[in-house]
Amino acid sequence: MRAASETGATLPALLSLNAGYVDTASYLALQGLFTAHVTGNFVTLGASLALGTSGAVAKLLALPTFCAVVIAARLLNTALSNCRWPAFEVLIALHLLLLTTGAALAIQFGPFHDIDGWQAVLTGMVLVGAMAIQNAFHRVHLPSVPPSTIMTGTTTQVMIDLADRIHAPNGTEYQSVARRLVQMSRSMLCFAIGCGAAALLYNRVGIKCFVVPPIVGSLPLILRLIGRSQPSTQS
Repeated sequence: MRAASETGATLPALLSLNAGYVDTASYLALQGLFTAHVTGNFVTLGASLALGTSGAVAKLLALPTFCAVVIAARLLNTALSNCRWPAFEVLIALHLLLLTTGAALAIQFGPFHDIDGWQAVLTGMVLVGAMAIQNAFHRVHLPSVPPSTIMTGTTTQVMIDLADRIHAPNGTEYQSVARRLVQMSRSMLCFAIGCGAAALLYNRVGIKCFVVPPIVGSLPLILRLIGRSQPSTQS
């Protein structure tokens, strides 16, 4: 059974918050590397090549790393589901493990002065892998919940829904529009808060700001385990 109906608002909000935080912290610490929104690395890669700045290696590796991890996560999810193992919880645990590993690497080797060095590249790819797993399990297990890492489509839909609240086309289901507007606005807000928190903490404590994502990342796993331990109230 898919988990969308069991999560409420807390789990998606935590995922969006952490995605914004990790993406911003990585961008600042790794000189322009996007870990959650990896296609943005094409832009920063072009800038690196044009301006002769460092960081091209990690940006080149980000997309294939992201794709490989998504494929691996999907295959693992299928195998676990076929064996009737708790696939969602296992993927969240792996996500947490990668966030923790990325934080440990960042604190151990950072601040990074050579962004093309293996330490910075390894740290970046571990964090890209963490966000890839988050994207994968979100798409598979939370299909009805707005994406937690990609805000362009969410923002577009929010603006469309706001326009429909002002003057809706004939046949519009107002309750559906209102419900979607709340969900997507919450996702945008949590992502923005994560971005702002990462920028603030990076400015204050530097590379040590990476201690936050594993802490936030542990909360979805705790919520899922608590949810599995409680008897279902569904008929």
